[in-house]
Amino acid sequence: MSAGAVASVDETLKVYHLNKLDASQLKTVLARPRIDFSSILNTVAPIVEKVRQEGDDAVKEFTSRFDRVNLQSVCVRIEDLPDPVLPKDITDAFDVAYANIKAFHEAQQQQRPLEVETMPGVKCRRVTRPIGAVGVYVPGGTAVLPSSTLMLSVPARIAGCQTIVMATPPRPDGNITPEVLYCAKKAGVTHVLKAGGAQAVAAMAWGTGSCPKVDKILGPGNQYVTAAKMLLQNSEAMVAIDMPAGPSEVLVIADAAAPLPHVAADLLSQAEHGPDSQVVLVALPGVDLAGLQAEVRRQCDALPRNETARKALSHSYVVQVSSREEACSFSNMYAPEHLIVNVEDAESWLPHLDNAGSVFLGRWTPESVGDYASGTNHVLPTYGYARMYSGVSLDSFQKKMTVQSLSYEGLQNLGPSVAKMAEVEGLEAHRRAVTLRLGMA
Repeated sequence: MSAGAVASVDETLKVYHLNKLDASQLKTVLARPRIDFSSILNTVAPIVEKVRQEGDDAVKEFTSRFDRVNLQSVCVRIEDLPDPVLPKDITDAFDVAYANIKAFHEAQQQQRPLEVETMPGVKCRRVTRPIGAVGVYVPGGTAVLPSSTLMLSVPARIAGCQTIVMATPPRPDGNITPEVLYCAKKAGVTHVLKAGGAQAVAAMAWGTGSCPKVDKILGPGNQYVTAAKMLLQNSEAMVAIDMPAGPSEVLVIADAAAPLPHVAADLLSQAEHGPDSQVVLVALPGVDLAGLQAEVRRQCDALPRNETARKALSHSYVVQVSSREEACSFSNMYAPEHLIVNVEDAESWLPHLDNAGSVFLGRWTPESVGDYASGTNHVLPTYGYARMYSGVSLDSFQKKMTVQSLSYEGLQNLGPSVAKMAEVEGLEAHRRAVTLRLGMA
């Protein structure tokens, strides 16, 4: 970066002026913290292959090596696990989240099949069917995430998936975190795989003696989980994944009236996720950046995970813009996982925003509500993939089939065109499948 492009650098956040960045500098600013997937894949591939060959024994071995937990059983049916005992205020909170997530995802159900008569006697339809068996990955490394259990399992059950395998790292005693188990039972999980990391992803993809093979794997995870998912979707395992993903991130657009404590808290809410997370502030004219920097430092020092947040802040930054057009343009180029629009009349900004996993509009909409309980899904594309991927939804657990049915009149109307197209393409059997029915030469 040239000296003119960087307005200031302090221990918390770099600050750039958008209109002083040339094309090369802008590309550098937009780039995410680099992930060396080639080396990660080299680590993950032998794990995936050993689980393929040795099944449950390999899962036990890797769980002992990486998590220092000696498993007695790898995957169990959820009804075989006792109901967890939790304080009522905790179960009440998760019950609220469950109800809202259920309501939002039920509303995504197709009310009636798509049906079009494209020409007389030619009827085309599209019908929806559930994916039969899905695996949902619930992280449990540096933070316990029972919320992810709800985000993945609730839509899976609404979609009608018959087998829902939840993989999550076990506690040192080999059991599942009670909050995760509570959410899993409430949401309709059928099997619990007591493992995390690449070995858990591989167990769901290949199937083991105790773990059913699944058709699709969904859920957030670290770099090794992501690498395993990407590796297995291109393997003989015949398994799909929800999306490629990287570290968590947020982009906050703030105007001069946005309260600095709120802006700082929103930035730190993602910085505390992990040292490789990234947070970005797009500051409109009048934002007190010196005050913001001080507020970020003050709040960060008070966080239990302050060291993690500081590492994330070291590759995070502020971009100063002069208008809504510049703010939206930069946001669309960055394509954040989470996009907070903390401005006056935030609703009017939405038509100008195209690339984001989930958007949080207005002064009273922290990203935390989407992470937990507003009803939207928090499993979202990161690392710029919001340009071409959507977050997890009911559709993620379903597949669409097209159906066509023709009457004799329909084939009379359509058949000659099909026969001629087949003739042009040199596919004689295709042509005859039509002409023989119509008595044509």
